[in-house]
Amino acid sequence: EPAFLFTLRSSTLKGRHKGDVSFAGGKSDPSDRDVVATALREAREELGVNVATEQVWGLLKPLRDMSGMMIAPVLANLGPLEELSFNPNPGEVEEIFTLSLSHLCNPQNRGYTHFRTGDKYGYTLPVFRNGKHRVWGLTAVALDHSLKLIVPP
Repeated sequence: EPAFLFTLRSSTLKGRHKGDVSFAGGKSDPSDRDVVATALREAREELGVNVATEQVWGLLKPLRDMSGMMIAPVLANLGPLEELSFNPNPGEVEEIFTLSLSHLCNPQNRGYTHFRTGDKYGYTLPVFRNGKHRVWGLTAVALDHSLKLIVPP
C-alpha cells in the first residue's frame, strides 16, 4: 500500500525540533547543486539510503518557518520499502516509520491545530493523528500539499 516515510528526529539534537516528526532533510551544503541534491544527500546521511534523481517527482511550494528559514520540500518515490536497507544516523534519527495513504486520507485522522499569538488568534495548520506519532507543523503542511497533488479533493 502506498505510504509516506517519516523520521522521528533524535531527542539528543539541539534546537526546538528535537523529537519531532519530520521528513528526511536539512540545510544545504556549498557542494549541493540545488535543493534536489540537498534532499538526496540528506536522505543518504540521515536514513542511509540512496535515492536516484530519476525517483524525484518534483518540488513542492517552498515553505517558510517561524525563524524565516525557507524549506523546499522535494517529493520522491522510493519504491517498495521492503527492498530498501535503512541505516539511520542515530545522532539525527531516532526512528523511521510510515503512514499509509489510506490512513492519511481518512478524515478521522486529520484535524487542525490553532495557534495563538498572545491573546489573539494567530494561524491554523493541519495535523495528522491516530498514527504512531502525531504529524504537525511544517511537516504536516508539506504532507497536506503532497496529498492534494496525489489525491485531489
